[in-house]
Amino acid sequence: MDTLQKTLPNGATLQGQYRAEFAGVAEAFAANFAGEEIGASVCITIDGEPVVDLWGGLKDADTQWEEDTLSVVFSSTKGAVALAAHTLIDAGELELHRPVTHYWPEFGANGKDAVTVKMMLDHSAAVPCLRGELKELACCDWDYMVERVAAAEPFWEPGTRNGYHMMTFGWTVGELVRRAAGQSLGSYLRRALAEPLGADFWIGLPESEHHRVAKLTPFKPVRGAELSDFTKALIGQKGSIQSLAFFNNGGFSAGNPTCWAAEIGGGGGIGNGRSLAKLYAPFACGGEANGQRYVSPETLATMGDVAVATHRDATLLLPTRFGLGFMKSMDNRQELAVAKDSAIIGRCAFGHVGAGGSIGFADPDARMSFGYVMNKMGPGILMNERGQGLVDAAYRALGCDSNASGAWDAVRTGGRGDAPR
Repeated sequence: MDTLQKTLPNGATLQGQYRAEFAGVAEAFAANFAGEEIGASVCITIDGEPVVDLWGGLKDADTQWEEDTLSVVFSSTKGAVALAAHTLIDAGELELHRPVTHYWPEFGANGKDAVTVKMMLDHSAAVPCLRGELKELACCDWDYMVERVAAAEPFWEPGTRNGYHMMTFGWTVGELVRRAAGQSLGSYLRRALAEPLGADFWIGLPESEHHRVAKLTPFKPVRGAELSDFTKALIGQKGSIQSLAFFNNGGFSAGNPTCWAAEIGGGGGIGNGRSLAKLYAPFACGGEANGQRYVSPETLATMGDVAVATHRDATLLLPTRFGLGFMKSMDNRQELAVAKDSAIIGRCAFGHVGAGGSIGFADPDARMSFGYVMNKMGPGILMNERGQGLVDAAYRALGCDSNASGAWDAVRTGGRGDAPR
């Protein structure tokens, strides 16, 4: 392994190791800090073994981003929630085509009785946000939010279209996990995945670990830049799905330690690049790691399938492609808005992006897992050029030469990714 050791003009350092074939990733990581990057970490595994593990920059105004620094990853959290759900599906504790009311009778209120577990996962359950005022810091009260979601009137006939469940996904799928596992979402995630995989990832961060969380810097809008349809609706149509999803979120704030401690599965997860790569590693390697099987090959195949695709997501107002709880490669580079809102990964890859640009995913074809986390947010709610540049460099290291089709095609030998050795 080669070593990255670089001091930036602000005195912060970039550190870590990478395999020589992945030097392009290290170069892209360092180049990001000549632009907008403040602090970040990126990790890549092949066959479950790290081939890139880099971190650095600033955690806050004058503190170094350390190897164990953590950050709120926004909707990258949803990928972890989906991984937890699929372990329960594989164990037979949840069934994709069963009505949600089999596990959660109250959810059937107001015409939602036909919603299935699958609809919860693929964003077609029709509760992408909540109407009506929520109490102060409602997002930190699990029972209160679950009751509100269960009682909600759907925004469309469930199952007939999909619309990104921006924050409610954490309580729809999260409550199914809680009921099937018999313990809280965060506790089950730790026991079933994070702890056995050695992943420093949390939905509900103990106060003893709060000192490790990086300070987020929000994206500063570009004056006069073309806005996406989502942003136009967000700021111009009070009561729209877009406005409610973004603003009526129960007081969630990524800078509030009370929110760090709560179990907010729609966007409150906390981790770093290494923890995301570790979480996804078994799912890049046939469903197992270190001799432990997490899901069967059949479940893994289902996880990687496209479940829904649309030219106009009911929430995001742009083309989206989702698996069961995961984002698939999304190519919206033709968008005129400053936020291109793309996430271009492998054709068979699945994972999730977080607002501002974080991402975690597994690519079973390449037997690669990937995690990137940063504290300087970019535009939009999908990726920006910093994270996408790292993903692109990773696929080029695998021998891929183009994502013009809208996805990277992993180099294959005998039905599996032929990663550099």
